[in-house]
Amino acid sequence: MHSGESASVEAEIQGIPYAAIAEECGTPFFVYDAHVLSTTLRELRDVLPVGVDVLYSLKANPNISVCAVLHRAGAGAEVSSVAELTTALRAGVDPGDIVFLGPGKTCADLAACLEAGIHAVVCESFAELRLLDRIAAGHGGTAPVRALLRVNPAFPSKGSGLAMGGKPRQFGIDEEQVRACRPLLDTLRRVEVVGFHAYMGTRFLHHEDIVANTENILAMAESLAADLRIRLDTVDFGGGLGVAYFENEEDLDAGALEKGLTGPVTEFRERHPGCRLIMELGRYLTARAGTYVTRALYVKESSGESFVVADGGTHHHMAAVGIGSFVKRNFPVRHLGRPHALADRTYTVTGPLCTPNDTVVKRAALPEVVPGDLLGVERSGAYGPTASPGLFLSHGYPAEVLVHGGRAHLVRDRDTPEDLLARQHLVGLDPSAAG
Repeated sequence: MHSGESASVEAEIQGIPYAAIAEECGTPFFVYDAHVLSTTLRELRDVLPVGVDVLYSLKANPNISVCAVLHRAGAGAEVSSVAELTTALRAGVDPGDIVFLGPGKTCADLAACLEAGIHAVVCESFAELRLLDRIAAGHGGTAPVRALLRVNPAFPSKGSGLAMGGKPRQFGIDEEQVRACRPLLDTLRRVEVVGFHAYMGTRFLHHEDIVANTENILAMAESLAADLRIRLDTVDFGGGLGVAYFENEEDLDAGALEKGLTGPVTEFRERHPGCRLIMELGRYLTARAGTYVTRALYVKESSGESFVVADGGTHHHMAAVGIGSFVKRNFPVRHLGRPHALADRTYTVTGPLCTPNDTVVKRAALPEVVPGDLLGVERSGAYGPTASPGLFLSHGYPAEVLVHGGRAHLVRDRDTPEDLLARQHLVGLDPSAAG
């Protein structure tokens, strides 16, 4: 027990102490709570208007067990690579509940979509649409291949932490170009454009912005379908729902979102009763379910500032480190050994890497930390390993654990030196040859 503190219960997940998982799996590691994953999805589905399908964006967290939990709770999948497509299929997602998007699809990507028989390929350029048609023509079969056009709308995004439409972007096709593409559609042999996709951005925390973007996208899709004289079979209006990471942020008001979306979505469905509506979500479904657990190796002072040097950092969790942000803002962090103790110290927690950028949290209030203590970076279920430079300094990627039904399951092995070297090939060097 630390001086000046009464006994406190260590932090747990579904009744399992984080320390017990650390003892079994080593540190650092990501741990995901399956109950939070499934509950988040079910609560969202309860507030979304009837007829809106939720697709899980695997880019947020491509772990196959995370995908399987969300699938069993009712989510389809939005994928952007053959590996993500394979993950979704192996997790049990029906091909009819999968869409494939991304601005740089290869012939192999498109062929994999055809082979799997997914719901639709989201084409992000006219060249891609033509390529898909050529590949489909040589693939066999007579049924039309379904495609959505990803539209870069003429209207701007509202309230996004990262705008992905409404301005010059590599994503999608400008709205005015789509309106003029009927002659191209007439040349397609096997591909049928059956709807539209628009994704305005990510980390929306205000329901008014989501409602406004949805209304605009639905109106645009309806107008484009009329101009192009196509049946409006599917509209994917993105999502990008955010979670609160930082001070002065609040989570999305789900009740207000329900009230705001019900009217426009219901009216749209009355005009287009057979049209499938899709909302794609990644961060919103997974972020709150995950914790990044790292162990304090050393505690030191430098120029009056207290530092905790931990065994985890940028190489696993670049989102928390904040690389690319103008201002460093801390993810929520807590002392897992003393979660209820008074946070009467201030620490900058860094990782083990040889770069000053490897700062996990800066001047965070925590109880006293000593070497060996476990710290948990919360809301870390999205964009952890999948968006981090795991090979920097050859540390490799961490273990990942899923807690389901009160049991901890290792769902990804930690990289070992042998894992990292297995795909490398040592050249036999001739000592007499010039370098």
